[in-house]
This record gives sequence, structure tokens and C-alpha cells, in this order.
Amino acid sequence: MFEALGERLSAPSARGLAEAVSRAVGDGAIEPGAKLPPVRKVATELHLSPSTVNAAWQLLRRAGTIRTDGRRGTVVAAPGSGGPGRYRAALRRTGGFGLDLSTGVPDPALLPPIPALHGLSPTPTSYLDEPVLPELAGLLRERWPYPAERLAVFDGAMDAIDQVSSALLRLGDLAVVENPSFPPLLDLLEALGVPVVGVGTDAEGMLPDQLAAALTRRPAAVFLQPRALNPTGASWSPSRAASLAAVLSPHPEVYVVEDDSAGDLAFGEARSLGSYLPRQVLHVRSFSKSHGPDLRLAAVTGPATVLDPILERRLLGQGWTSRLLQRLLFSLLTDPPSVTAVRAARDEYARRRRLIGDGLRTAGIDLPPGEGINIWLPVADEQAALLSLASAGIGAAAGTAFTIGPGRPHLRVTVGLVATDHEAIAGHLARAAHTLAPAIPR
Repeated sequence: MFEALGERLSAPSARGLAEAVSRAVGDGAIEPGAKLPPVRKVATELHLSPSTVNAAWQLLRRAGTIRTDGRRGTVVAAPGSGGPGRYRAALRRTGGFGLDLSTGVPDPALLPPIPALHGLSPTPTSYLDEPVLPELAGLLRERWPYPAERLAVFDGAMDAIDQVSSALLRLGDLAVVENPSFPPLLDLLEALGVPVVGVGTDAEGMLPDQLAAALTRRPAAVFLQPRALNPTGASWSPSRAASLAAVLSPHPEVYVVEDDSAGDLAFGEARSLGSYLPRQVLHVRSFSKSHGPDLRLAAVTGPATVLDPILERRLLGQGWTSRLLQRLLFSLLTDPPSVTAVRAARDEYARRRRLIGDGLRTAGIDLPPGEGINIWLPVADEQAALLSLASAGIGAAAGTAFTIGPGRPHLRVTVGLVATDHEAIAGHLARAAHTLAPAIPR
């Protein structure tokens, strides 16, 4: 491998090494699936600095040429193996579902109506205006769970988490995530070349003792969902938040990225470890599920030392999130009919979840408490359960896309989309949960 790279290395730079690897893969000198040597070994053999090799690996990772592969380390990616693999797996469809509960999206019928757009445009508008609409910033700070140093608005939660993660993490850093977790987050971390440690959860979120064990591995960041964890629906209690903060407090070098995706659809009080660890926490709140996925807005708070460089870099690209959309969000958050509609949606989602849970309990499946639009359904066999539901015209998301490592099979089911026939749908879910794959004849 080193001979192949040396022959193709046109310049002793990160880009030169990245191009050499790409040419070697394209020429067949390095085959897909080949394991790359450690960074320091490559640096020594090619007379480069470790930082140069690390930067080259970053470029190759973003291009999809290499990827992390668990315990095998960094390997050359096979053609077509890049991209959001877990996300695609969670949402793969066989077509023809009368009721698709795989999506994780809110019910369009329960979203607040969009007010007329006339009069919403900020006046005057300028490239030099404040990136965050002042009245929206004031309202968000009033409702935020802690007094944060900086507040910004991004184009949705994953845009915010992408930019924060790209700023905080480097190739080979370790990240701690909930297990199960959100597939796009896992795909993002894989794209950054960041291996993950999965920490178990219960009805109150991440387990503090398991987090403490994971921190001994010196991660760079911990990713958490304070309310309505996707996929389980778990929300922090005050005591759980305090326990997590106590575990993280001796590790000031570890950043905490919180994704409050449920937002106003959650019953529980907004919580953040920023109340305890403001210098370590970046708190993201999405408005997609509560006010509409196409709104594409999320508010982010954190220490200036982290957010300021991200916002400065953003000026060279998009610059800011549409102030027109920000004004629309401000209107939705303050308009009495819109506020009433969101509260009604929150109550209706809770009712639908409760009715499905009651039906499953009758069939012997007792789910832990939770909130939000999804349930985490334990099943005997994932594929058999998916096929059972498909035969009834019902779609669900494969649980393997949400989990790290082996464990009991599950499906994520977006019960927030079940508007009617709750008893019948619960019956289908229960039958699917108990369905086993047919034995293979010997």
C-alpha cells in the first residue's frame, strides 16, 4: 500500500495524499474494504506529519472514499457504501402501505395553520441586519431552560448539529450517544469519521452509570435528547438531569450536544444540562415536529467560544437563516390560535400514544412511560415483524438502524400518525411483535 501511495503522491500535503489514495483506489492498487494503517504509521512511511495524514483522511471521509468500520478501524469504502445508510435503512419502503408508520414525521392535520405571509417581511432588510430577529431572540431566551451566552438560529436541528459537530470533532475522536439513537446523527458521525459508544437508556433517558463508564474512554462529545427521545419517547426527570450533570462535571473537556427535537409537543418542562454546565453544553431546539417540517428552523445556544467561530464561518456561505421564516416562527409562537393548535396537537399525540399503549398492554406488551410521536416496540424478530405489518398494509422502521451493537430487536413505530382504529392497529402491532421467522428446514 505504501509503495502504491508513494508512487502517486504528487505533493506532501493533505490534498496530495488524499488524491494519491483516490488514484490508488481508482487504479485498483488499493481494493475496497482494505484497512488503512494507523495515521502515525502512514506519516512515518510517507515522511509526512500526522496532522497532514489526519487532514487527508478527513477529506477522503467527506468524499466517501474511506469510512469507519467498527473494530476494523478505517477502511476503503465499497462503491455505493457512503451516504446516510442508517437513515435509508430506517425509512426503506416496500411500497403500497395504507398506513406508513415508519416516517417519524408529525401528522400534517395537527400542524398549526400558516398565517398569511403579507406583513411578515422584516423592514428594512439588509445583509448587515442581525442574523437572529431580535424579537424572536428575546422570546426564545425567555423560554429557554437556562441563561445561555450565545443564541443562533439554523436551518433545522440536523443543520445545527452538523455544523456544531463538524466544528467540535475531528477524525478519530470518540462520541457518546444514546442507544438506541437517531439514525441521521449516527450517519453524520460516521461521515465525520467519529466512532461512537452507545450508552443504554430507560424511561428517563441515558443511564448515568453507563455514561460514567463511557467517559473513561475519553470521548470528545456526548449527544443527548432531553425530551421524547427518538425512538423511545424517554424524557429526563429533574433527578436524571442532575445525575447526568454530576457525572459530566469532572470532565470539562467533553462537550454536550442536546437535541430537543420534540419541543412544544413535549409535556415535560424544558430541561438542559446547561443549567449545570453552561461552558460545555450546546442546546438545540427544533420546531419541525411542532410547527411544521418545512419550516426548517432550530434555535441553538452555547458558549461563545464554540458558536462564534461557527457563525463567522457561516458568513462565508449562507450567512444567516431567512429572517422571513424567523418572523413566521415568531408569529406562530405568539399567535393565540397557533399556540392553541400546538397544545391541541400535543394532547392528541398523547391520546393516540396512550390508546396504542393500552392495546399493546392488553396483548401482553407493556411499554415504559414516554411521550412524543414514536414508540420503541420490542419484537421477537425484526424482519418477521416488518413482514407481518406489511401484510396488513402498515409500514414501520427497522430498529437496527437506531441501535449500536447487538440487542433485542425492535421497531420504531410513529403512532402519532394513527388517527383512528387504535385498537385494530394495536392488534396488528402486537401480532407482529410476537411473529417469529419461519424455521429453515434441515
